[in-house]
Amino acid sequence: MAKYLQLVEQIQAQIDAEVWQPGEKLPSLRDQVSLSGMSLMTVMHAYQVLESQGTIVSRPQSGYYVAPRAEFLSQPVNHQKVQLAEAVDINSFIFDVLQACRDPLIIPFGSAFPDPELFPQRQLMRALNNVSHSLTPGDAINNLPPGNEALRKTLARRYAQQGITVSPDEIVITNGAMEALSLSLQAVTEPGDWVVVENPTFYGALQAIERLKLKAVAIATDPQHGMDLNELEQALKRWPVKACWLMTNQQNPVGFTLSREKKRALVALLAAHQVALIEDDVYSELYFGADKPLPAKAFDRHGSVLHCSSFSKNLVAGFRVGWVAAGKQAQRIQRLQLMSTLSTSAPMQLALANYLGNRSYDSHLRKLRQVLEQRKNLARQSLKRHLPYGAKINDSRGGYFLWIELPGQVNATQLYYRALEHNISIAPGSMFSSGQQYANYFRFNTSWPWDSTQEAAVAILGGLIAAMM
Repeated sequence: MAKYLQLVEQIQAQIDAEVWQPGEKLPSLRDQVSLSGMSLMTVMHAYQVLESQGTIVSRPQSGYYVAPRAEFLSQPVNHQKVQLAEAVDINSFIFDVLQACRDPLIIPFGSAFPDPELFPQRQLMRALNNVSHSLTPGDAINNLPPGNEALRKTLARRYAQQGITVSPDEIVITNGAMEALSLSLQAVTEPGDWVVVENPTFYGALQAIERLKLKAVAIATDPQHGMDLNELEQALKRWPVKACWLMTNQQNPVGFTLSREKKRALVALLAAHQVALIEDDVYSELYFGADKPLPAKAFDRHGSVLHCSSFSKNLVAGFRVGWVAAGKQAQRIQRLQLMSTLSTSAPMQLALANYLGNRSYDSHLRKLRQVLEQRKNLARQSLKRHLPYGAKINDSRGGYFLWIELPGQVNATQLYYRALEHNISIAPGSMFSSGQQYANYFRFNTSWPWDSTQEAAVAILGGLIAAMM
């Protein structure tokens, strides 16, 4: 074993044995050289590894400290496990927050998208250029719903790699995941129907429910384990629910991934009540570690799971290409798409089919996950340095969001407006619920390169929060 790894294990063991307590200062680099008998470069390398793992944090001009223990978010004040909303009205505020992130002068911690510089722009433009020279008038017809055949076959093979059998005929290509999700919801509901969502939930679900004039049953989620299936079962017995819109992997905004056992139980429960599961799975490729998590679709035996995803969060946002593995709802979704957006852009579908055919996608994903993990660690360490006592960070093994709980008296929407005056955006918790339980929470995007600008912005956020306490 390399010497620096020996030192990593030694320090980690000392921290586990509580020789060094959370918040305590570790020996300086030079002191550690004297204690260990190792070179300065070896000690620096070991400290850098421990910092990248989130075990220790560095403080400028001060040294290295043991990181706080894993923080578990508390339940919101006036917490309700089940919340009803017969009318959802959230669009205006979400629009304002998202528009602010478009300003190039704004530091976009509130953005929903990862840093676009992480995407293989040149290869994608080359693929688009390749197909543009061979486009024919017939391509517009050939790529109408359900979408480009080569692209659907590629997606079916990617399902097969996880042991999931999905026919290309079950897949409908859409204008991004949001259209896949909205069409899926429309396919299985009528205005006035009840839909189960998480609380907090992705604001797109609330927007779709508002647009389709549906009613929401919002069930609270545990920050580590997700929705309580007992509460879900009681809700299914009490209300005539027609669909559940859930994120099972890297949930936005909280970040949890449901266990394999919980996904299996979820699918079985919904099938028993004849309720469709609309699975929003746009972040599943952004896992950290060796194994990609299975979607709930893997446990579907009755065709009741509509699995929706896209390339927007892991390959290219601007192409706006998503899909739904819709099973028995595929024909209905095609008809609904023809009556709304007609189809997904033929050149974009062809370009993605061309790019995915050159086998560089998985190589890109591996690099993307490594960078996102590094940047998330740096952002977490910065937040721990600058956020005042009482703030808690809900971490997760994947994605590029951190969900942050502020002391109860701090209103994250007010913080959002104050931060904007300093050209900093955040995504306040009120975006992710039709109620006010998450008024002291916000979502933080960690995908951007970490430098002195981001560090200074986090320091400003910390100062603003402290002033509001």
